[in-house]
Amino acid sequence: MTASEDLLKLDNQLCFALVTAARNVVAIYRPILEPLGLTHPQYLVMLALWERSPRPLNDLAADLALEPATASPLVKRLEADGLVARQRSAQDERRLDITLTETGRALRDRALDVPGQVMAAVGMDLRQVATLRDGLSAFAGRRPVQE
Repeated sequence: MTASEDLLKLDNQLCFALVTAARNVVAIYRPILEPLGLTHPQYLVMLALWERSPRPLNDLAADLALEPATASPLVKRLEADGLVARQRSAQDERRLDITLTETGRALRDRALDVPGQVMAAVGMDLRQVATLRDGLSAFAGRRPVQE
């Protein structure tokens, strides 16, 4: 087999490695997030809101690299669970603002162990995870995090 033919082997494909890694990462998070009552996509929404709340739905969706139509059902489910509240903006009634409830803010304390549990599950330390995350930034359309 020539070097150029080797490039077409499935195991040599970056896209295949990323897709399978993404699927496996979600599977690793599932049992860790289950006691918090969150799915992986809901956890990402909560992470964004723990950083800044209230915030418009469109802004939240953009930060999560989602369409607002995809983020909206996630937010509705979190609202049904009592973690967030949706309300029309007083400044612009077209804008839907998402706010953490007291229960949603309190959940953050319970989530503090999630990153450590994930690192333990994959046998990586913070430096290794940061290096991997930053290495993927070009594919994720984001700049590396400056720590």
